[in-house]
Amino acid sequence: MAKGRYEESSIRVLKGLQPVRERPGMYTRTTDPTHIVQEAIDNAADEALAGQATRIDVRVHADGSVTVEDDGRGIPVGLHPEEKVSTVEVVFTRLHAGGKFDKKDGQGAYAFSGGLHGVGVSVTNALSRRLEVEVKRDGRVHRIVFEGGEVAEALKVVGSCGQRASGTTLRAWPDPKYFDAPGVSVPDLVRLLRAKAVLLPGVKVTLAIEKGGEWKTQSWSYPGGLGDYLRQLADGLEPVAPIFAGETYLGKPRDGDTYAEGEGAAWALAWYDEGGATGESYVNLIPTSAGGTHEAGMRAALFDAVKTFVDHHGLLPRGARLQTEDVSAKLRFVLAARILDPQFQGQVKEKLTSRDALKLIAQVVKDPFEVWLNSHVEFGKRIAELAIAQAVTRLKSAQKVEKRRGSGVAVLPGKLTDCESDDVSRREVFLVEGDSAGGSAKLARDKQYQAILPLRGKVLNTFEVDRDRLFGNTEIHDIAVAVGVDPHAFAAQADLKGLRYARIIIMADADVDGSHIKVLLLTLFFRHFPALIAGGHIHVASPPLYRIDVPPSGKRPARKLYALDDAELEVIEDRLRKEGVRAGSWSVGRFKGLGEMNPEQLWETTMSPETRRVLPVRIAPGAADEAMRVFEKLMGKSEAAARREWMERDGNAVEVDV
Repeated sequence: MAKGRYEESSIRVLKGLQPVRERPGMYTRTTDPTHIVQEAIDNAADEALAGQATRIDVRVHADGSVTVEDDGRGIPVGLHPEEKVSTVEVVFTRLHAGGKFDKKDGQGAYAFSGGLHGVGVSVTNALSRRLEVEVKRDGRVHRIVFEGGEVAEALKVVGSCGQRASGTTLRAWPDPKYFDAPGVSVPDLVRLLRAKAVLLPGVKVTLAIEKGGEWKTQSWSYPGGLGDYLRQLADGLEPVAPIFAGETYLGKPRDGDTYAEGEGAAWALAWYDEGGATGESYVNLIPTSAGGTHEAGMRAALFDAVKTFVDHHGLLPRGARLQTEDVSAKLRFVLAARILDPQFQGQVKEKLTSRDALKLIAQVVKDPFEVWLNSHVEFGKRIAELAIAQAVTRLKSAQKVEKRRGSGVAVLPGKLTDCESDDVSRREVFLVEGDSAGGSAKLARDKQYQAILPLRGKVLNTFEVDRDRLFGNTEIHDIAVAVGVDPHAFAAQADLKGLRYARIIIMADADVDGSHIKVLLLTLFFRHFPALIAGGHIHVASPPLYRIDVPPSGKRPARKLYALDDAELEVIEDRLRKEGVRAGSWSVGRFKGLGEMNPEQLWETTMSPETRRVLPVRIAPGAADEAMRVFEKLMGKSEAAARREWMERDGNAVEVDV
């Protein structure tokens, strides 16, 4: 093939586990092999969570290999009805295979598990030099061996066991060429296994490490559950009030309920004078180190309960106002959520993004905590005093900043609905298309940190407008004054000291007119406010085009889903069919614009930091000149002929909704 040619033979098709080996960083952490071992541990933990296993044993061998053993049901070894090879082979060689997809009626092998990414131990196999699996099941011991992700020794019976004996033993030799460090992180394994012991009462978790021909073994057990674990994490510090531990799991849903039976959370919470906020959270035993919507729901519940307590007892000083971070500033917690169908950010599952989880966890935590506060008034007052002290400190800090600003600030535009916080690092302003959408956004926003600036009609194309003439346009004048930054030619010349918001978010309809408005605003910022783009301050919101109302199905209650575009709608409908939802039973509604959304929908889909999709605007390194050429062709007044030629040549490749 000649150099530079692009033809049929240029297209490569990656089959089986090839995609993992080609791009391992897309599927797992590559700093060391700990995460691919965690995939096997998570499978064992899911067996325990399902009530089918009583022990999890992990052994780190001197040669760098790791063994994970459980006494669960054992991976099925019979022929898979579709793949026509043994099921255990399917599990370790197919990226999207597992027992956690069958949730449509709540009667699958796993009612609650760590997710539906469907890669799991197949990634462990793909990135290992060798992997051996032994399965005890139905009175026999079965063995299969993989090398480089492929079957090296076919499945065969190698022994017998008692009829009641069952379980899976996996030993993997991670391939060092895929990782920065060849060995697993023992401290990370210790934290992971200790947490599994906390979250799985009655399950014995053991870690054995081989060194110098000897084995060093440790095991974990927490009879007091999450409270004991939090006490250990505090390392001897005494909380201002006793640890508040509890759990709530929902029963059978009634008509109108949006959650499934068994969903809920267990928690342990305490406030300390010393140190800042720390905590650990889990979803179906999966550690979520980056937090997510379940943590946001817990914090919202604690804030509402403490604020109600403070108001009831008249504890708040005049002029002070509690905010969510005031209540959480000295909080330490362990949160274990149980969610039927969790959605995570990325395959490593570090952050929960399920929108319904925020409301679910807030619902199950708030009422028990309010009861506890009102039953322990003295302890409640101590917690309230910590939160109030934090609020007073924040207020004093804001007042100092206001004095330094002086009185030389330009008069803010009257249509700007500003936010209350003085913390610029958290403030954000939405540039909203139209007064109707602006009204919904004002009702939907978090008024502490989110400001709204409605824009009437389309702003001026400013690509060839001189900087001195910009303020002749009312919309551009209002944007510049609201943002607090003057127009500038180059990023190096910009003075961002007056910047009033960390994020400037363009929010327009998901249609052709909305796209045009986005382009006009991006032209303004690219041409006249380049430092805002260079500093990562400009973002574009991605509101959904469709709403999908899904009726109850089996154990799963009714749901509301949102699709960004036609492609995502097709993916969601395909997923619903695979879940067993009857085709045609769901309804699809199309949003004509942002103004059609009620405030709750607008908040949930487009404005909530926990659930929205907001794209940062950046210029790739070294691409500034190319970006200028594209803007010049698309927005330059003298480039009509070039635009016409471009549209005639490539216009048929664009799908436009007109």
